[in-house]
Amino acid sequence: MTFALAARSANSLEPAVVVQGADNWVNMQIFDTLVRPEDGTFAVTPGDFKPSLAESWTSSADGRTWTFQLRKGVQFHGGYGEMTSDDVKFTFERLLDPKRPVDRQPLYAGTLESITAEGPSTVVFKLKRPDPLFCGSILYTRGGCIVSRKASTERGDKHAMNPIGTGAYEFDRIDPANGVFLKAFAQHWESPPGVPELRFSYILDTTARTLALLAGKVDMIEGVRAPGWIPSIQARKKDLQFDMTAPGSINTLHMNMTRKPFDDLRVRQAVRYAIDKEAIAKSLAPMGKPMVGLMAPTYAGAVTEAELPAELRYKYDPDRAKKLLAEAGFASGLSFANYMSTREDYSSNMLIVQEQLRKVGMNMDMSMIDHTTYHLNNRKNLNTLVMFSSSYPPTLAQIFIDQLAKESEVKADGTGGINFSHYGAVMPGIDGMLEALDNEPSFDAIVKSVQQMEIQILRDLPVISLGSLSYVIVRNPRIDLGYKVRSGYAYWPLKRARVVKA
Repeated sequence: MTFALAARSANSLEPAVVVQGADNWVNMQIFDTLVRPEDGTFAVTPGDFKPSLAESWTSSADGRTWTFQLRKGVQFHGGYGEMTSDDVKFTFERLLDPKRPVDRQPLYAGTLESITAEGPSTVVFKLKRPDPLFCGSILYTRGGCIVSRKASTERGDKHAMNPIGTGAYEFDRIDPANGVFLKAFAQHWESPPGVPELRFSYILDTTARTLALLAGKVDMIEGVRAPGWIPSIQARKKDLQFDMTAPGSINTLHMNMTRKPFDDLRVRQAVRYAIDKEAIAKSLAPMGKPMVGLMAPTYAGAVTEAELPAELRYKYDPDRAKKLLAEAGFASGLSFANYMSTREDYSSNMLIVQEQLRKVGMNMDMSMIDHTTYHLNNRKNLNTLVMFSSSYPPTLAQIFIDQLAKESEVKADGTGGINFSHYGAVMPGIDGMLEALDNEPSFDAIVKSVQQMEIQILRDLPVISLGSLSYVIVRNPRIDLGYKVRSGYAYWPLKRARVVKA
């Protein structure tokens, strides 16, 4: 079975340090986590998680101690032996090493106090703060993919392109011309997968990727999240199957407050009034959906417009935007330079934003660059308005820690996080509210705090929600995934996939 990904080539198959989202599709097949949701869904409550590499678990009354009993007999690929508690300890402790930056390190470091191996099959996590959704916020993440201490130590940096996991598929080879090849792992603890070999072909060009699917050269492709693409491909081949997640990615627009004039609240408010979120969502239908804050409408903690005071509803109002710009000293408008990714889901959103800003006198001069370089530039604080797109599980504080906590502030040397606005550093942010959650084990109380954070962010406007955008995979009808996709990250397991037609 061949899957065409929307990237130029594989960058890293080390799940904790993935740079581009396409590689997550490969990693999802190679690695397992301690717990998991039902295939094709997000786990919304603690009770929704299922056993995976852990057979059972308990948590203390204060939500700070979690004890996991591991599944016995689980084998690593390549003859690296049985997974034990020592491998789990190694997996999570490496996420805390400041000399080895990993994705979302502030979240892990702010949550995990210690990981203890008690015998070969028991692992105890001590947390710095209560987390009733610990299984989702920390364990079922890219960093939570369990690696072999022995393999990782022996291979060092080479592990990133020749990884060892416990998943249903094991790494076979990388062919620069044909992609990444995985083969079924006969010793997988659950059962061997339904397809003997997976090939992930990297085809960045949208037209080439689409034509490869229509010609039957590939079985699945990452869809194009751009206006009109779904109806156009449906018209060419009516039996294609479309799998979509909801909410999909949450698209945010960070305003870099270290760059003038975006340190001025009036300018940030002008940007907010200038952007018509409903128009953006409509142009990207059926994938696009408008949002009020940063939490998806289906998640606990989300706020609705009806719950907000009138001044925080920010109804589309270009005249109000022009007035605010004039008050800030830009009655004749302003211009600024910006980088933007050529990837369709990014460029389609930002081209609309560019035109909406132009109508109120804000000229955004966009330089289009490839997707990997775009992210690398953002991580070095080289951009002004930063669009960031990522899927988040229904964990209550994760998006705020990732994108708005002071400890997640982006740094010029590339070692910082994804707080591209510098919120909490150049002005007071929500760090006090986040710290107040450190001793709160109540799910309901955390929900109320999240709603308060949403309101404060709408007052300060370091970041704007552009809406959600469903992830789309298009597949040949000969491929049956084995389950229905409803929600979840922008990648999902293929171990239950079957070829049902020749």
